[in-house]
Amino acid sequence: MLEQGAYDAIVIGAGQAGLAAGFHLRRAGLRFLILEAGDSAGGSWRHYYRSLRLFSPARYSALPGLPFSGDPGHYPTRDATIDYLARYANTHQLPVTTHCRVDAIDRRPDGLFEVRTLRGTFLARSLIAASGSFQRPRLPSLPGQPAYTGQLLHSLAYQSPDAFAGQRVVVVGAANSGVQIATELAQVAKVWIAARRPPSFVPQRMLGADVHAWWSAFGLDTAEIGTWRASLFKRMHSKTGPAVLDAGLYRAAVASGRPGVRPMFRSFSPDGVVWHDGEAEPVDTVIFATGFLPNLQYLQALGALDLHGVPLQRRGASSTVPGLYYVGLSYQRTYASATLRGVGPDAEIVVRQLQRHLGQTQASRHAKPGARPPLGTAPRSTAPCCP
Repeated sequence: MLEQGAYDAIVIGAGQAGLAAGFHLRRAGLRFLILEAGDSAGGSWRHYYRSLRLFSPARYSALPGLPFSGDPGHYPTRDATIDYLARYANTHQLPVTTHCRVDAIDRRPDGLFEVRTLRGTFLARSLIAASGSFQRPRLPSLPGQPAYTGQLLHSLAYQSPDAFAGQRVVVVGAANSGVQIATELAQVAKVWIAARRPPSFVPQRMLGADVHAWWSAFGLDTAEIGTWRASLFKRMHSKTGPAVLDAGLYRAAVASGRPGVRPMFRSFSPDGVVWHDGEAEPVDTVIFATGFLPNLQYLQALGALDLHGVPLQRRGASSTVPGLYYVGLSYQRTYASATLRGVGPDAEIVVRQLQRHLGQTQASRHAKPGARPPLGTAPRSTAPCCP
């Protein structure tokens, strides 16, 4: 018998992916809850470095059902994006429960998911994992690293250049974040970008229009890439390096030597690094702009992840756990799946699949005593639900 306390769906994470999922769950008339480990909706945006701007204009960056304020052609700042996501949750009255970090999830014999948090246990007929990857930084382990006596940190800990004035800094990684952070730091410090390949720049504007306008016109952002094409993208990036969107600032900064660019160093030394050519360089701080890993450890007991912790899924639906879905994974369905502009279409597809799953599981219970009424007729609550 299905317990009356069970939700149709629980969404884990109230960042851009979780909020987009909530919009479509609300529109479908389902009874759901969004669990957020932090103190507000918006996910990791408030933790990003202060100077961050979106790479895509506002007109292409909004979640479904609410445009960004202001000129559709402007590039929203980090703080504007934080405000937008909070306004989004309020506008659509999404049931976000904060300070509710998920520790583990089990599957009960009756098919319900048991979601254990620090503030209680919840039952759900389906799950959407939308917890992003910001809480799991990818930190390499390099020769000599334990003996290095300088400051070692990941880009997630970087906020502004103020604390690095006058230092000698190496930024490891030549993708968008690494190049942006290094360029900003180069105004107050001596900075090198260290990477296997130098930055590869893509013009932000082409023929008078932002590159995203062309991607949208040709359907590149919405084209499904499939498993094999996702693997191809990853292999291409491993060979050429990720492209850095640039209106000219970053290319000019690198050309001027501020920041400098060098091949990845051979090892750490106690007071710095040893470059590939054997030159020793004293360095005060090394910043790893080396990306993140999926933050999905709470799914481990379900058999949803491969040996490397990567979810087994297709188009956002788990390949191994019926009723489990994802929104916001890199290359989940399209090239833009992990971005503000990509999570809305993916969430819509995921919720349609989730509805079919609920319909199938309910059909098997509908004729049994104690079965719940048809989907969409259960009362919904937007009040915080954690004990």
